[in-house]
Parts: sequence; C-alpha cells; structure tokens
Amino acid sequence: MTDEPSSSTEIRHAPLAGVIGLPIAHSRSPRLHGHWLKRYGIEGSYLAMPVRPEHLADVLRVLPRAGFVGLNVTIPHKEAVLTLADVVTDRAALIGAANTLIFRPDGKIHADNTDGYGFIANLRQNAPDWDPQAGPAAVIGAGGAARAVVASLLDSGVRELRITNRTRIRSEQIKAEFGARLVVYDWAQAGNMLEGAATVVNATSLGMTGKQALRVPLDALSSDALVTDLVYTPLMTPLLIEARQRGCRVVDGLGMLLHQAAPGFERWFGQRPEVDEETRQVLLE
Repeated sequence: MTDEPSSSTEIRHAPLAGVIGLPIAHSRSPRLHGHWLKRYGIEGSYLAMPVRPEHLADVLRVLPRAGFVGLNVTIPHKEAVLTLADVVTDRAALIGAANTLIFRPDGKIHADNTDGYGFIANLRQNAPDWDPQAGPAAVIGAGGAARAVVASLLDSGVRELRITNRTRIRSEQIKAEFGARLVVYDWAQAGNMLEGAATVVNATSLGMTGKQALRVPLDALSSDALVTDLVYTPLMTPLLIEARQRGCRVVDGLGMLLHQAAPGFERWFGQRPEVDEETRQVLLE
C-alpha cells in the first residue's frame, strides 16, 4: 500500500483565491477572507497580488492552473476583466465593471459585480427600517461605484434617483443607460438635490483620508433622511458627522466592503460567511 497518488489520480489542493489590482498593498481583503477561513476551519488561502494592466490577460490564464478558484478585482482592472471573461452576469454588464471572478471547473471565467449587493445589504443590516420607496434617492458621484449604487437602488424600488457629478457628462451617461427615473443636477446645485431626499449617498472618494473634502451644503437635508458614505477611511466621514448632527440616520461604508465580499467567498470556499460585529472589528484593528 502507498499513500502516493497514481498518475491517473487528480491531486487535490486547498483552494486559492485573492485580489488583484495596482496598487494593492492597502487592500483589507486578505485580512477579511483570512478571518473567515480561520473562523470556518477551511483549508485555503487568499492573497493580494499586484498585477500590471499589460499582464492581466496572462495572469487570468495562468492562475486557474496554479490552483486558484477565483479572484476579487479592483482598480484598474474592473472594466478590463469583462472583455476577458467567458461569462458576464447581467448586473456586471449593466454596471460595466466586475469585482468578482470565478474560475469554473470547465475552464471558463465567470465575472460578476457584487458591489450593489454589498451596498444594499449594508443598508438593510444597519438601518433595518430603511424604505427605498420613502422618497427620492440622491447620489453624489458618477464613477464605477456610483453605477453599482444606482443599479441597486433602482432595483430596490427607488422611484426617483437624483445624481450629480463634478463632470456633468458622466451623470448624463448614467441617465442615458439607466432611464427616466434619473434626474441629473449640476454640481453647483448638489445641495438643492438633497431637498426632500429620503436616501443620500456619497459615491465619490471626496472626504476620504488624504483626499479633498466633500463640499456639498447640507442645509436642505431632511432629518428623516438616511445618509451613507462609501468612504470608510475615516469610518465617520465629515458628511456622516454633519448628517448625524442634523438628526439623520447614518450608515458607514465599511459594511459594504464586508457584504460585497461574501458572495465570492461562498462560491470559492463553499461557505456563506456571516457579516457580524466580530468581522467588522477584524478590519478596524
């Protein structure tokens, strides 16, 4: 008897996953997925890998052969991976970007976008009484993250969605793609956009540590509004601090990061992870 596999036996390895981007050293994803792997006693690894744009296609071909079952994707690759994937979900196609890749056993690359799911799951967990139909939603920003937010809010039942961006044409492009429920505001009128809004979202990097401040006046903001910020460094952004002072419910952006990661972890490692306070604390340490 021997424990060595025969040449006809498939050698099974612990599954590998990771996140690719450039730069990538700042990513909290390895800490998050490492926590879940340890919590559930799963053999596997999750790595952060810097990948240059000119190497992306080669990397996606090679990694499945090295035992990888999937990847998270961040800047600058979220759009490019759509052209390299064999299967693209409707929501990834609609948003125009993917953040989650699954390397299927049949050799095909499956691309999905879970940012919108993570955004809505964060709101529902931290503001359980949030009602998307309570009134208009106002979204600040028109980049990739904003597109995911817009798609998820419309899908949740928001009847009117107001959007503004420093470059108006980007807001107009989103309206052209997502339809008549969108109303575009000039950047100079961003404060007016908040009047009567039931849900307010900062989907820009303004207010992030090291970035410019978000200079949108909140005078018209109703105390009944829910205000959320996709920025999570700092956790309580100036927008959230002022909104809370005005009596608004606020939801920070860390939960979106946690929830968007859960579907990929489940597909790669076979366990749906729980997003709870312990998980939050792991990323706040």
